Amino acid sequence: MYGQLLQNIRKVFHPKLFTTLKDYNSATFVSDLIAGIIVGVVALPLAIAFGIASGVSPEQGLITAVIAGFLISALGGSRVQIGGPTGAFIVIVYGIVQQFGVSGLIVATIMAGFMLVAMGVLQLGSVIKFMPHPIVVGFTSGIAVVIFSSQVKDFLGLQVDEAVPADFIAKWRFFIAHFDAVNPYAIGLGVFTLLTIILWPKVEKRVPGTLIAIIITTLATTLLDLPVETIGSRFGEIKASIPAPVIPYVSFDTLRLLLAPAFTIAMLGAIESLLSAMVADGATGGQHRSNTELIGQGIANIITPLFGGIPATGAIARTMTNIRNGGKTPVAGMIHAVVLLLILLFFGKWAKLIPMSTLAGILVMVAYNMSEWRSFKALFNNSRSDIAVLLLTFFLTVVIDLTVAIQFGLLLAVLLFLKRLIDNTQVDVIKQAVEDDQSELGEEGSQLPVPKDVEVFEISGPFFFGVASKFDEAERNLRRKPKIRIIRLWRVPFIDATGINNLGNFIRRNQAKNIHIILSGANEKVREALMKNGIFDLVGEENVCPDIHCALKKAQAATDSMN
Repeated sequence: MYGQLLQNIRKVFHPKLFTTLKDYNSATFVSDLIAGIIVGVVALPLAIAFGIASGVSPEQGLITAVIAGFLISALGGSRVQIGGPTGAFIVIVYGIVQQFGVSGLIVATIMAGFMLVAMGVLQLGSVIKFMPHPIVVGFTSGIAVVIFSSQVKDFLGLQVDEAVPADFIAKWRFFIAHFDAVNPYAIGLGVFTLLTIILWPKVEKRVPGTLIAIIITTLATTLLDLPVETIGSRFGEIKASIPAPVIPYVSFDTLRLLLAPAFTIAMLGAIESLLSAMVADGATGGQHRSNTELIGQGIANIITPLFGGIPATGAIARTMTNIRNGGKTPVAGMIHAVVLLLILLFFGKWAKLIPMSTLAGILVMVAYNMSEWRSFKALFNNSRSDIAVLLLTFFLTVVIDLTVAIQFGLLLAVLLFLKRLIDNTQVDVIKQAVEDDQSELGEEGSQLPVPKDVEVFEISGPFFFGVASKFDEAERNLRRKPKIRIIRLWRVPFIDATGINNLGNFIRRNQAKNIHIILSGANEKVREALMKNGIFDLVGEENVCPDIHCALKKAQAATDSMN
């Protein structure tokens, strides 16, 4: 068993690092070095901001960017993917910390890591990255709204002793009720941060606007002794070290309760990392390895929490920064992690001076970039079912919970997809003439006459549990009793156990009425399913025809012999 598992892992786990090192040279290293340093600087304020917004300490955000960032690059399936904490996790991480504490978050993240590894070993990468677009846009836009809401207090510098409610509606009622307690200095720093992030790229694109905003606002706050809250006043000193690994203890009951949020972390990590890798492929012309990426992400999320880190995944903005600055191989991502480690060890103590309103301004910009408002708006031009999935996922993400949103969004998407399959499946009874099989190839098919006393029972579309009622209804509408009934399956792409059961019962009822049955046109997969489940034995191998020509010829011969 374990040997087979290891064999499966070796089959799907091929980190891009080992592939790129075969042709690695000094010129490539220089490109990776420059890109890695720049991305490390870009990642610094984001790692701190995401850590704080997630309900943990700023150094936990930095630790995540260091350890997970290194492992995702070293073990992942993309040449240029940059990993670390991202905005998508803020909502779910904050909720876990509030309910189960940091120890619960650590265990949930480790569980999610094992789930990601399992997804990669089971080769689910190609499936997960094609998550329904309305769901992705719905929960991404919802997360953006929640992130924005979570930063209003710090952005406005509200000077209140009460805790901000967790509920979305109650939270905004709280903001409105305490609007008279805003701090104009905090608002000024937040607005300055936003304007700097927006306008600075027009001056210099290589140095991130977030870094410039942090430097200026921190200096202004310190030198002018502005009355605003800082990282230090809220969290104290930032520990300039990586802690020893610890596995926290949680009870079995807590472990069961953590399964759902762990699954949400795993799904979010898988979706975001694979979407980021696909965006990177489009920018570089490369091709990532989906299953390797999932395994690499999983290993990172198993190891990082042991050192106090939070969930990590591929980050689209940092990945694109890496590409734009010349990153060629996973070495750039590993260098970015080393840069962050050096900053944490030697300059981390200065981070305590950063104003909270500055970090709030950075996260407000992150929320805007995550909002997908153009995609959200464009989806209203699609079908009502897509709009329903979009709005349900968005509403549940904002008002209820991200875990519930993904579960219900997926459930609704599957149900609507099944409805489309059902609507596109037809069961027809043909007595005069049938279309030639050649029309399946997009050609004008000729009409083939159906012999006297012969009837064609034609199924078009997937024959699965969802169309069982259509099949029964078509059978009930049969009025005449032919001598021979051809069951035509040429347009059935697949058949499930319910379809096979219905078909078998239908054949038996016909045979009980002395109606001769001929099967026609089943594709290879359908033929295999019918053969394995005894349908061929039921009708007789001689009554299984590859196409309608053969079936009509056999039916004509059978009616002639009967007459």
